[in-house]
Amino acid sequence: MRIEISPAALKDLVQSKDRIAWSKPPAPSLKVRAKRSTQIVDSKYQQLLQSIYDGVLVADLTGKITDVNIRALDFLLFDRDELLEMNVVDILAGAERTLLTALRENLQNERFALIQAYCMRKDGTFFPAEIAVNLLKFADPQMCFFLRDISLRKEAEEKMMTSFNAIQNAGTGIAIADVDSRLTYVNPFFLRQWGIHDEKDIIQTDLIRLWQNDSHAGEMVRAVLADLVSWRGEMIAVRADGTSFESEVSATPNFDSEGDLVGMVLSVEDITNRKRAEEGIRLAEQHRAMLASLGAACHHLGQPATVLLANLEMLKMDKIKDSEVFTEIVGLSCEAAERIAEILHKMKEVEEFRTTRYISTTGDVDLPTNRILDL
Repeated sequence: MRIEISPAALKDLVQSKDRIAWSKPPAPSLKVRAKRSTQIVDSKYQQLLQSIYDGVLVADLTGKITDVNIRALDFLLFDRDELLEMNVVDILAGAERTLLTALRENLQNERFALIQAYCMRKDGTFFPAEIAVNLLKFADPQMCFFLRDISLRKEAEEKMMTSFNAIQNAGTGIAIADVDSRLTYVNPFFLRQWGIHDEKDIIQTDLIRLWQNDSHAGEMVRAVLADLVSWRGEMIAVRADGTSFESEVSATPNFDSEGDLVGMVLSVEDITNRKRAEEGIRLAEQHRAMLASLGAACHHLGQPATVLLANLEMLKMDKIKDSEVFTEIVGLSCEAAERIAEILHKMKEVEEFRTTRYISTTGDVDLPTNRILDL
């Protein structure tokens, strides 16, 4: 039988300490019987009792404490005489006399019962305890309570529970794999990322199969499980329905308390939206560069085109055909045509888009609309 006394009883006791009352000393006849029963124990019994590591309380079937060991005195901060005037339920926060009835009935058929409760010290403080109870079948039957302070265990369990809840509620996919790269744990977010409803459908799956590029995933596994180094990279993950998403994966070796490798821990983030945003920015930059190219074409081609047009108009005039001006105009026209060809070639070969001011001013004006492609 396992009995757990709710920790909520502590709150009631702390808020209403005036309600705590130690049990009254038993009637003389019961006290005499208790003394008579303790006289039958020999020195070996006492040596055994005092050498037990757990705190021990021996009580009659009504819960009246009849014997204790030194360890119990250390736990509870009472002296021996004080404890011998008390009932077991007096040191169990929130316990009632019905507990003793349940224990007596259970111990008739079972070897022991386990109780998890908070024990109350003399100074009013509490500590969590695990208490094993068995029946000493003397001529006058006694119940033996073995108290173990589990404060450190309780603290460790609470820390583990806090960590577990944090992992369960994390906004990134978290998974644990063994040394064979087979999944042993995944959190709910990981299941949602892969479109899986039941954890059983993915546990013991080789994690390499979760990504599109087997060689890339294999590289991650080798780095973590063979080279024992952390790994970080981007891979395309494949969902259960065959669709995919861009993922950023962080993986690190997982060691036990003895320092032995037991597997690896993965953190997976869906970066599909981030990739789309980056692609959008790249396209926007490309469009901006195209617009800048058009502006640059208009700017850089404008001057030689104007020269060509002006020269052609002059060539239409018959009076300059035989003059020295004709030769000069033809030369300038050829230079303008070569300049146009050079600009077009530069625009074709451009690899890095750099912009410069379109109109230079004395003020600090550097707006995007005042910039063109720098050739």
